[in-house]
Amino acid sequence: MIFRPCIDIHNGKVKQIVGSTLRDDNDRATENFVSDRDASWYAQLYKSYRLGGGHVINLNSKESSFYEQSKAQVISALNEFPGGLMAGGGINADNAREYIDAGASHVIVTSFVFSGGRVCMDNLRALTESVGARRIVLDLSCKKAGGTYLVATDRWQSLTDVRVNTDTFEELGKYCDGFLVHAVDAEGRSAGIDTELIGILATCDKDICYAGGISSYDDIDRLKEAGGGRVDFTVGSRLDIFGGDLGIQEIIECTR
Repeated sequence: MIFRPCIDIHNGKVKQIVGSTLRDDNDRATENFVSDRDASWYAQLYKSYRLGGGHVINLNSKESSFYEQSKAQVISALNEFPGGLMAGGGINADNAREYIDAGASHVIVTSFVFSGGRVCMDNLRALTESVGARRIVLDLSCKKAGGTYLVATDRWQSLTDVRVNTDTFEELGKYCDGFLVHAVDAEGRSAGIDTELIGILATCDKDICYAGGISSYDDIDRLKEAGGGRVDFTVGSRLDIFGGDLGIQEIIECTR
């Protein structure tokens, strides 16, 4: 189990938001924290701690007037910590190489692959042809519906027919190096982790990272138990560098 740090960019600033409140109209979101430091500062911090495997995400849509400003923040973080961060937000087969060349270890992809409510295999194959499967992380962020977890896309507002389970891990794992999974109903709310979902993630034989609801050191212990030590994690709003009360140094020490 590895701690993987994050940098979320919204409207050109490093933020922590409640993910389920993100809306493209007027670039709205409920904010938990807005930093006065830029993305490169956080990337430099993670580099100093030797915290590879984190991610930097542009939360603005391509239609947003803030998109280019947020993208510039993403690129600056990648330049600061080459090979240490994955990049996400508006990634497709045409622009994925740009982020790899800027220093991303991987590109994180959601909407380009999960289109029209299902997996678009043509897009997934085009992406692998562009940068190779070992450079791709698929975002399987999900909501529970009808007793099962379904991948959410379009700013987590639309549910696909893709189930988060062992079969999906095995099928999509042929085209990627790992998975990132936000528990959408828990993310940004500091209300505790989704142990049921974590148990499902533990069946994946590739690198997989959970995000959502971690609010205490006990939650990290519970995550380790529920995931059998196989599920990596990220902490957002409750981390001290984002205004919270969980120390990044303490988390590093307890996971190393």
